[in-house]
Amino acid sequence: MECEFPSVNSNKEEIKEIFDTVKTIAILGLSPDETKDSHKVAKYLKEAGYTIIPVYPKEETILGEKVYRSLLEIPFDVDMVDIFRKPDALGAIADACIEKGNVKVFWTQKGIVNNAAAQKAEDAGMKVVQSHCSMVEHRNL
Repeated sequence: MECEFPSVNSNKEEIKEIFDTVKTIAILGLSPDETKDSHKVAKYLKEAGYTIIPVYPKEETILGEKVYRSLLEIPFDVDMVDIFRKPDALGAIADACIEKGNVKVFWTQKGIVNNAAAQKAEDAGMKVVQSHCSMVEHRNL
């Protein structure tokens, strides 16, 4: 697979605004393994006061929260999706965000870039952050 550089991305001011306004964050690919980055980031965000919603194909609870199998199974509004999935999964995730209809932020973790999916999310009105660690960015504020 060819590496992409983000052509669609929020700036530092927009990232600050994101963290000031979002309340609920669906973590797509949240592993129950405490050594994995997705687990560490979700734990940090929860401790920082955000409501985290684990999305993972297995497990019943992670970090004390009910696990959903997909974004569309979540029966309430989600402000942000924080994505720990491979770039080729992002097109379907962008479609799910659009179908859900209330996602404000499409965020991919460090090294995860799919400009076509990001453009689709942005065109649907979402703020987009690609290839940035949400924990690192929040700490830097």
